[in-house]
Amino acid sequence: MAEHRDTGTTIERTPGIGEDADGFPAPTGGPEGHLRPGDGGGSDGPGGSGDGSGGSGDGSGDDGPAGSGSFGGAREPGARGALTWLGREVLGWGRWYWRQLTSMRTALILLFLLALASIPGSLIPQETGNPAVLADFHARHGTLAAVYERLQLFNVYSSVWFSAIYILLFVSLIGCIVPRTWQFIGQLRSRPPRAPRRLDRMPASVRWRTDAEPAAVLEAAHGELRRRRFRTVREGDADGGGPVGATGTAGAHPGAVAAEKGYLREAGNLLFHVALVVMLIAFAAGQLYRSEGGKLIVVGSGFTNTLTQYDDFGSGALFDIGELERFRFDLDGFHASFAREGPDLGTPREFRADVTYWRDGDTEGTEAAIEVNHPLTVGDAKVYLISHGFAPVVTVTDGQGETAFTGPVPFLPQDMAGTATGVIKVTDYLDENGEPDQLGFQGIFSPTYRITADRGPHSSFPDPDHPVLTLTAYRGNLGLNAGIPQNVYQLDTSRMEQFLDASGEPRRISMEPGDTWELPDGKGSLTFEGFERWAGFQISTPAANGWALAGAVGAVLGLAASLLIQRRRVWVRTTVGPDGRTLVEMGSLGRTESSRIPEELGELAAVLSRRAPALPDDAEPAPTGGGDAAGPVPATVTGTTVGDAADGDGSAVSRPATATGDADTAAGGAPAPRAPSDPTHDDPAGPPGHPADPVGDTDSGGADSTRDRKEKSRDA
Repeated sequence: MAEHRDTGTTIERTPGIGEDADGFPAPTGGPEGHLRPGDGGGSDGPGGSGDGSGGSGDGSGDDGPAGSGSFGGAREPGARGALTWLGREVLGWGRWYWRQLTSMRTALILLFLLALASIPGSLIPQETGNPAVLADFHARHGTLAAVYERLQLFNVYSSVWFSAIYILLFVSLIGCIVPRTWQFIGQLRSRPPRAPRRLDRMPASVRWRTDAEPAAVLEAAHGELRRRRFRTVREGDADGGGPVGATGTAGAHPGAVAAEKGYLREAGNLLFHVALVVMLIAFAAGQLYRSEGGKLIVVGSGFTNTLTQYDDFGSGALFDIGELERFRFDLDGFHASFAREGPDLGTPREFRADVTYWRDGDTEGTEAAIEVNHPLTVGDAKVYLISHGFAPVVTVTDGQGETAFTGPVPFLPQDMAGTATGVIKVTDYLDENGEPDQLGFQGIFSPTYRITADRGPHSSFPDPDHPVLTLTAYRGNLGLNAGIPQNVYQLDTSRMEQFLDASGEPRRISMEPGDTWELPDGKGSLTFEGFERWAGFQISTPAANGWALAGAVGAVLGLAASLLIQRRRVWVRTTVGPDGRTLVEMGSLGRTESSRIPEELGELAAVLSRRAPALPDDAEPAPTGGGDAAGPVPATVTGTTVGDAADGDGSAVSRPATATGDADTAAGGAPAPRAPSDPTHDDPAGPPGHPADPVGDTDSGGADSTRDRKEKSRDA
């Protein structure tokens, strides 16, 4: 039997045999749940086949016989004995490792490791991301890049170590869900437990006497509990035939209603675990079947969704290039606006790309607008607006006066004010002697031009209020024929000669739209015609996004259910005393501590008391003699310890209950728990005719409470 200790203000309950700390049946086996810590051991642990505490054989920690293994049993001689011993060891260690893997502690560690492993993928350039950024990282950090390469930090999400954490977490969740699901199904099929012998020991309890028929009281309790969505079951028969009641009064045959609620708490736990598995599967599918590419498009140009049209492209291992959505679109215009005054000066207000797109087989285009966080959806593909900038339009003539290059050249922005850098490469060029040559220009485009001694030419505002193009020029070999891929936004000057002025300094010129720069020695000219806007798009084909969303929503709902729903039990018992009156007892027990438990029991008691009104204090009590006769009815349900009472075997126990008022003052006439009084009597309600003082008994263990108990004993 469970033991109670009086701590002065609360009840500390030592679990009885087969019970956990909350009075619920203790778990009998199965892997440790993720949201419910296990006992840290078990009969299958590496400590032996006994209690798992160490050693061998009986698990007592002592050294076993020679040749004994970690899981008990001596090693028999011969090949058969060796095979039996080996099989027992392998099976024992396998079960032990499986228990560790499916434990809550391991799952939390794996989740933490998975979060840590994702950090390098956000901080270090990935091969599936921007190749230009990755190439620049290799160029600036050669030694560090080699170390990162060996550690697979440029491919974090497909690395061996990330996959190992991912798979172990997946297995751990599956290993927890399967046995807990069967346990939950068993709980759903089981009946609510029978009422305990002493309902007054519950954290919340109430009792009163009434002249109502026991069957009518139980019927009303059963109906009210069913209305409140409790799972209920009737026990015994209030009219006879049932077991003798807890009072031990001869001929008092009790009937009871047992009810339980809150099964969705465990369902929430299972939903949370299943949702995590769904999210892991969706994450894996999203990486294996996805495709993603980027394209920079100047206003007036277009894009066709084929592999050769992308500036950069990446896809999952199982993605088929032939599954790319068939469509194309033209960039008709780009609109951007910025704040021009106040503390938000220069802050973007609007980015919008106006496009016309055609799906495969369309003869007429469809106009659409793409904005930030509002992509264009074409079939399974999504087109996102991710960047924008300016493309200066230049015309280059060679030494023979022929046009060698003309058109817009995208420059990449470097700051929030729109300062952009870029290069112009002229490959089809003849010098003043008619010899083939190549030209290269490095430049800075400033939408709103400004120059200072420390920064040089730059932009002070992102709108093109005063556009200026600043260039320096080179001639020689651009290195395009070496077979080595080059970044279109970088200029390799290792085999080129820079144009110098008369003083030997690099020649630099700043040009406004319409200006022309005559190259020295008759090598041609460059004219700054104006500028166009460009927009950067990301075209992606996501996979399993719907499953990922469903998993995330399920995880939130499951976690909320496991935290907010409380599993609790309620019992209602009626006993007919020798005086012919009915004693009604109610008790409630929750899985966890909650103020809602006594409140809910009080509400149930208030409803039930309308069918079974409590007798007044001056009603004739039942005769004494060890029965569970009830005294006057206290007014509130509580779990505060009010003193000591003698159990049936004479041991002192503390009881939950107290009262602050008389039965007549109870809200709605609802009875409330009876406070124990004289520790020398088995009857918790005190001797007949001398009810316990409902106020004095609320002081647990204090001087007033002691004095009241002495006075009651003297009166008795």
